[in-house]
Amino acid sequence: MLVHASSFTVDLGENGYLIGFTDDYDYPREMPFGWRCGPATEANAVVLTTTDTGPLQLTVQVHDAPPAPEPGGDWEPAEELSLRADLPRVCLATLEQGDILDAWPDDEPPLQAPTSPGAFDGWVRMRLYCHADDPEPGIGDHGERHLIQFWPAPEAPPIHPEITEEDRQARADYAADMAIPVEDYTTAYAAPHTDEHD
Repeated sequence: MLVHASSFTVDLGENGYLIGFTDDYDYPREMPFGWRCGPATEANAVVLTTTDTGPLQLTVQVHDAPPAPEPGGDWEPAEELSLRADLPRVCLATLEQGDILDAWPDDEPPLQAPTSPGAFDGWVRMRLYCHADDPEPGIGDHGERHLIQFWPAPEAPPIHPEITEEDRQARADYAADMAIPVEDYTTAYAAPHTDEHD
């Protein structure tokens, strides 16, 4: 049964968003290219969007049991994964260029994590539905909307589509970039020192 729901617009910033039950944000070590979502940590997921920079209509629902599949052919095939509820509320952040910003609207009350006392060791199931009127990635309004459903459930294997070799290569390239120490991206320049004054 549906317990709580919240629906609002998110302004995206180039790299999708993080959603789950922790506000200890960092860029994911891996990106789920070929999927819509994948684990960023045990407690939150990274969601990739069609819209590069622009609005996304997001609906988040908390259920006390697995909801029935959404009817209609408007949605892409649903994906699912398990998350651990480290915090008692749903947290949301956008992945900006070089930054991560809290994105839960100030005028929306927080959604509490689904709970089932004593069961499942704090694990929650997340189901993601996505739709975009314009399926070609890009900037601007793509008529994109996501529905995320949470409910208490034991940890279970994720449900995702098969990925291509191109997706595997994109994942490997991203992981290799993330493994490069920050120092390798920095350059030191000697500043000339002179006692002369203009």
